Amino acid sequence: MPSVLFVCTANRFRSPLAEAAFKQCLFDDGCLEDWDVWSAGTWTESGLPPAAAAVKAARRLGLDIERHRSQSITSDLLLRSDLVIVMQASQQEAILVDFPHVAGKTMLLSEIVEGIAYDIPDPIETLDGSDQELATVICNLVKQGYKQICVMAQKRR
Repeated sequence: MPSVLFVCTANRFRSPLAEAAFKQCLFDDGCLEDWDVWSAGTWTESGLPPAAAAVKAARRLGLDIERHRSQSITSDLLLRSDLVIVMQASQQEAILVDFPHVAGKTMLLSEIVEGIAYDIPDPIETLDGSDQELATVICNLVKQGYKQICVMAQKRR
């Protein structure tokens, strides 16, 4: 079964939204049961609920992440994942320092979808009120890159 892991810092906004958007695409294609899809954080405490702004933004996009709970990156989770998709280059670097064996399967979402490596900002760091806009960007990137993400994960099986 192919598997994808979406990663951000706290696993409370960006990666849960990306996970939910990808699962929605799989559901729409009728193959959700054939995939394992997770999200995790590089620097988080496990068991925390999603940020309230993320829940609200997800709801506006037709997604439900209310039951999501944060989890930290682990070696086991990385080993079980065919493709690891990060939001920022610093997350990719942190993962590769601690887990160098996942170098070939860890990529930026922007790089996969648009072929250009750029960071998707952390809403906690920006605090500029653009939560809905950021959520929309993340979901649109996942939807735009859905087929490519599927192909890349399946190739790495």
